[in-house]
Amino acid sequence: MNTTNEKQEPQKSQKRMKKVLFVLTSHDELGNTGEKTGFWIEEFAAPFYTLKDKGIAITLASPKGGQPPIDPKSEGEDAQTPATKRFNDDKETQKLLANTLKLATVNEADYDAIFYPGGHGPLWDLSEDPNSIKLIEAFYNNNKPVASVCHAPAVLKNTKNLDGTPLVKGKNVTGFSNSEEEAVGLTAIVPFLVEDMLKKNQGIYSKVDDWNSHAVKDGLLITGQNPASSEKVAELLLEELQ
Repeated sequence: MNTTNEKQEPQKSQKRMKKVLFVLTSHDELGNTGEKTGFWIEEFAAPFYTLKDKGIAITLASPKGGQPPIDPKSEGEDAQTPATKRFNDDKETQKLLANTLKLATVNEADYDAIFYPGGHGPLWDLSEDPNSIKLIEAFYNNNKPVASVCHAPAVLKNTKNLDGTPLVKGKNVTGFSNSEEEAVGLTAIVPFLVEDMLKKNQGIYSKVDDWNSHAVKDGLLITGQNPASSEKVAELLLEELQ
């Protein structure tokens, strides 16, 4: 007489897999310096594996689709972490990254949250990208988390609340600090400073000492200060998805 139990048992584990959309930059030029930029590997890899290892399904997108540019500096020996080393040996994820969807083709309704890895690239493209702006607003207005780390809070520059005020207005946020930008010598190169932009948009900005981990969650908005904060941002996102 176990037929009833046998039929019911599979249903207990049929919990829908949560889906997170990762959006990466397509911009690879560091201003007029002639140097290359893009996304920072640690800020992709650490959140990717933190979420994937907890059973989260991840889809990758970028404005142009295909392979997003990797900031060459993030491949340096001093930038390596357990997550980046895992990525370097992970052919499956490298293939996934080489075939990101075009941002214009993705739909907020298909995902439970959106996440933006940093690197300097987003300062130029994603901060102004109309598809990205609409997506962030759609996620937020449909009660879904919006997470970003390091330079990626730049994507919040032109996002608005339903009443037309800046999305970050009155919210606790963080992002790459002015002192960190100065430390890497790019204050005069970047189109704007993340810290200044968040303050101008009336966000309640906080930071810790340069290069230390600092992540902030205010409702659906999750932000991290720098590469060291990427795993913490993913952990806060996981909590929100539970």
